[in-house]
Amino acid sequence: MGAKIATKSNSWSVAPEGPELTVVVPTFNETENVQELVRLLNDALCNVNWEVIFVDDDSEDGTADRVRSITRADRRIRCVQRVGRRGLSSACVEGILASSAPFVAIMDGDLQHDERILLEMLAKLRSGKFDVVIGSRYVEGGSVGEWQSHRAFMSKFATALARVTVRADVKDPMSGFFMIRRESFMGVVRNLSSTGFKILLDIFASSRVPLSFCEIPYTFRTRKAGESKLDSTVMWEYMMLLLDKVVGRYVPIRFLSFSIIGGVGALIHMSTLAAAFKLLGAGFATAHAVATVIAMTANFFMNNALTYRDRRLKGWKIMYGLITFYAVCGLGAVSNVGIATVIFEQKYSWWLAGAAGILIGATWNYAATSLFTWQHKQ
Repeated sequence: MGAKIATKSNSWSVAPEGPELTVVVPTFNETENVQELVRLLNDALCNVNWEVIFVDDDSEDGTADRVRSITRADRRIRCVQRVGRRGLSSACVEGILASSAPFVAIMDGDLQHDERILLEMLAKLRSGKFDVVIGSRYVEGGSVGEWQSHRAFMSKFATALARVTVRADVKDPMSGFFMIRRESFMGVVRNLSSTGFKILLDIFASSRVPLSFCEIPYTFRTRKAGESKLDSTVMWEYMMLLLDKVVGRYVPIRFLSFSIIGGVGALIHMSTLAAAFKLLGAGFATAHAVATVIAMTANFFMNNALTYRDRRLKGWKIMYGLITFYAVCGLGAVSNVGIATVIFEQKYSWWLAGAAGILIGATWNYAATSLFTWQHKQ
């Protein structure tokens, strides 16, 4: 029976029932695929009260506008456009929270997931036996399709690493194609990291109670339009997700990433210091100052690409950000060089003095750059 809504005359009229199934599709530059995906969902979900929510991370190609143009002709199509924030997992979370359906499916907008198994997935959840139904490439009958060998290897390697945090015997914990009960999702949402691109892994690793699940095989399709969102930073985000599930309750994930990159920067710093002081014969203060600038520059670009990927500076903003980075880290750098020099002049070894200088500036650098260089909204 449909829900009732109040009118101005205080009488009641029957409104259409809400959807039973919401399909959440995170997008970024997928304008060429939107119309076709809607058509495929319409064909696959006959006799199902469904809707699709496209969660678009402010695509430059007009994906959100394309979705809205379809929405004007079909109220089952919805658009959530996010400005100033980015990330596949967080987009999925926002899409699910924007819906009211008892069942929610997650699938990509690149047409590589097989929408034809959605009905079977829904039937499994309707049975009441499962919390999650997974579209799997790694159970019998499933396949990664025409993947190149290196991508297939990386996928299997990442799946093996997932065993560190996921105790359930899920064959494809890296799948981005699954369906979940709303109450199951709501039971875990506040524990999610929402980091990276593997929301299913996050859900299983964050659940305090075992989730019942089954896997349905499908063949991963080849992308026909748009560009792949996988790049060299994806594996880094994946590793951060795993680390967050292991130690995230003790150390914030962004600080952990900043610290790891800081460690790399420290190696750069010490290598430069050794080369300038020992090999080139520069004075210690000069060598340490040069090493500080080089390490600081390297840290900026690594953090821009990895730690603050969701706030990544581009174009001319990179130069602005670098200048800001230098400015806000100036006090830390001055203290770094000054204290290291004092320690060295007290007849301590050059490497101990250099390490002490690094530690002095580390806390200030993180706090200041988070506040001024990579503001939450660019």
